[in-house]
Amino acid sequence: MNKANMADLFNGFKMAVSKHSPEILTGLGIAGMITTTVLAVKATPKALELMKDKKEELDYEEDEKLPVIETVKATWKCYVPAAVTGITSVACLIGASSVNLRRNAALTAAYNLSATALAEYKEKVVETIGEKKERTIRDKVAEERINKNPVNQSAIVVTGKGNTRCFDTITKRRFTSDIEAMNRIVNELNKRMINGDDYISLNEFYYEIGLDSCLVGDELGWNVQDNLIELDFSAQLDTDGVPCIVVDYVYPPTRGFSSYR
Repeated sequence: MNKANMADLFNGFKMAVSKHSPEILTGLGIAGMITTTVLAVKATPKALELMKDKKEELDYEEDEKLPVIETVKATWKCYVPAAVTGITSVACLIGASSVNLRRNAALTAAYNLSATALAEYKEKVVETIGEKKERTIRDKVAEERINKNPVNQSAIVVTGKGNTRCFDTITKRRFTSDIEAMNRIVNELNKRMINGDDYISLNEFYYEIGLDSCLVGDELGWNVQDNLIELDFSAQLDTDGVPCIVVDYVYPPTRGFSSYR
């Protein structure tokens, strides 16, 4: 194997380790914790012998307890390997958590930059081609979204908050509501943000309109320092021919919404 191939192999290995460092550190941490327990168990018989010798040295009866400080002095060396392994394991687990936090922070920043760029792009499109043409494009996008997700009658959520079929563009769920009810809910949630709540999660919005929470719903939301909730509605025909309102978000919910300053 020549030097170039060896360098490529090394770089590939380094990239793989870097990419999977949280999983590697977590695995090492768990393995280390198990090893710590095993080492501690193995050290105990030796520690008991040393404690017995110490009692004899200090003329203690066999059933008498040694003072804590004497016990530590007599046995601490037995547990050094277990302690070292335990500390290293904790460091690995903390390291894995730290890497994940940094990566999540980077993802949050990238996601929010994308959301901001999209909002700015929409504004410029309206300025350039006019509101009517931009509305036509948006309706075409809504039509395509709904056509890519054919209706499943059994999956339509009846919320009791309106009788018009609606389609949520984030979770691709269909539910019954109406524009007036959703605008009323949005106004109430925005009022809460302005009056002190500061932020609202996507799951809180879903709860208010009668939908169950979703997996990412606690990670996405709106903050009063950024943007209030504003919905966009597009009237379409669903894949079974039933009228349907496609519910989109003028300002998409962002990550890190609850930690803004």
